[in-house]
Formats: sequence, structure tokens, C-alpha cells
Amino acid sequence: MNTYGRFAQEAWKTTAPTEYALIPDPNQWFESLGEEAAQRVGELMMELAGPDPVGETYLEKVGRLNASKMQAEEIVRAEMLTPDPSVQEEPEEDEEESGVARRLRIVQRLNREDREYWEEVDRLDAEQA
Repeated sequence: MNTYGRFAQEAWKTTAPTEYALIPDPNQWFESLGEEAAQRVGELMMELAGPDPVGETYLEKVGRLNASKMQAEEIVRAEMLTPDPSVQEEPEEDEEESGVARRLRIVQRLNREDREYWEEVDRLDAEQA
């Protein structure tokens, strides 16, 4: 299983344990999901990077490709690898939260806040139009 599959499996175990329990063969399911995610990251990375600018140096190209890969991974994590917010469960108050779970919760909160921000921007733009 690749890193995307492991990330998704941990995300589902942590934030949607009830839904996770319904998956008949979680290892196979998350392995397939990880492969799909890796393919999508590669495609999206190239779309985001765009064509090579004239005169771009080697280091500039490496930086541009690395930045587009990180952005593509962020998008894929939000769209493909984390459970839908409607099935996510709040952790018990007395449960100890692992470092991975804490980071995942923070990323999900930031994704929600980012979505809400852009929805508000779109709403304000529509009102001004």
C-alpha cells in the first residue's frame, strides 16, 4: 500500500470508524484508492505546473514542480482520501489522540474553513455583480 492509501486508511479509522467498519476488505480497498490517488496526483501536478516557461533554470523548474506536487497532494487528500464530513465522527473526550490523528483533524478543519471562506467570497462577488 502506498502513502496515499495509508493516509486514507488512517483518516477513515480515525474520523469515520463506523463507516470504516462497513468496508469488506479495507486493505484492498485502501490499496486501490491509494493507487488511484497517486495517478490523480501525477495528472493534477502536471496541470498545475503548466508548460515550462522560456528561460526557466533547472532549480526554478524543480521548485515549480515540487510546489505543484504539494498543491496536487493537498487537493487529492481533501477530495479523495478523507471521509465526507457528513460521516465523520467527533472523537471521544477522554481518548488520547495520536499525532497523526491530531494533524488530520487540523487539516480537515483548515479545509472546511478554506471552503467556507471561498464560498463567502463567491457569494459577495455574486452580490456585487
